[in-house]
Amino acid sequence: MSDVNIIAGADDHAIAGWLADCLQTGLIRADGAAIAISLPGGSTPFPILSALGADALDWSRVTVWPGDDRLVAEEHAASNTGRIRAMIEPLGARVQALDMALPPPHFALVWLGMGQDGHIASLFPNTDPQADDPQPIRRLTPDPLPPEAPFDRVTLTIPALLNSDALMFVVRGAAKQAVFEQAMVGEHDLPIARLLRAAHQPVTCFT
Repeated sequence: MSDVNIIAGADDHAIAGWLADCLQTGLIRADGAAIAISLPGGSTPFPILSALGADALDWSRVTVWPGDDRLVAEEHAASNTGRIRAMIEPLGARVQALDMALPPPHFALVWLGMGQDGHIASLFPNTDPQADDPQPIRRLTPDPLPPEAPFDRVTLTIPALLNSDALMFVVRGAAKQAVFEQAMVGEHDLPIARLLRAAHQPVTCFT
């Protein structure tokens, strides 16, 4: 397991600044080539992405993959891909919807959220995600289905998430922070713990 750098009390603009620096570093390392990143859905990322949009990045060299999505049309309010596309493509980036036939790339950065039940992307506890999953993308059904988004899912698996240079989390609220901290020290075996246990890259968590 990698060391986890916890940054407490960061607001959206501070996180956006860190994210801009991380992406700029990735673009420099790529030496003119494109990079890929993965972004989460939910309500947390979009104010941060809005603040990030003001930074001078060469978005034309960035391809953005959602870490997971609901199996709905992109025009549906519950579509992560649709919301990310509306936010990111006007900046010049390309957004790639998850497709079982299209293997995900190596990511310069994977940004993940985490639920209070320890799920990451759409890898819920009932799906029993494995660090050695042979598939990079899976379709699955959370159980129980979250009432705010009662849809089947498509998601990157743990190996696909770990095929990255860095992992980033934004975990807000005492209950979620406790689950994350317990995962760091191996006090449970929820999906977040399985990911952190197998992680080899730098992990940054904003709380």
